[in-house]
Amino acid sequence: MKLLIVVDYQNDFVNGSLGFAGAEKLEKGIIEKIEEYDRVIYTLDTHKSDYLETLEGTKLPVKHCIKGTNGHMLYGKVANHLSKAEAIFEKDTFPSLELANYLKNHPADIVEVCGLVSNICVLSNVVMIKAALPNAKIIVNKNLTDSFDKKLNAETFDILEGLHIEVME
Repeated sequence: MKLLIVVDYQNDFVNGSLGFAGAEKLEKGIIEKIEEYDRVIYTLDTHKSDYLETLEGTKLPVKHCIKGTNGHMLYGKVANHLSKAEAIFEKDTFPSLELANYLKNHPADIVEVCGLVSNICVLSNVVMIKAALPNAKIIVNKNLTDSFDKKLNAETFDILEGLHIEVME
């Protein structure tokens, strides 16, 4: 059984407060992937108005993905595919423990991951997926994930391969 996980492809990471050039170019490919899969899960970076007072907010002092704002919503036409969601996990930190726990009870043989940001939320969620499904084939598509930091983006793919994650184009 195959599963696609779309990590944090939200307005604030594409063209909002933490947006970066090129993130919008992932939209078409992510939509094509969503249409290929019967099982799709989304994660949403989700913060409250007191974000700047949290530990993460003191280290990354940029308000983003505040629940109820446009920045929290999925970007562009990807939002039109929410009806395919098997589950949606709102997370207040980089990885989702709830996602990992869910996968333990709803496993997949193959898990493909895409979205933003490769060196933060994608990486940390892939590690959680690996912990939940140690024998699953986990794939990260280089063409469907990106980062504002191109050096860290490339290094992330090397780290993932070292964790026995398949990195494909």
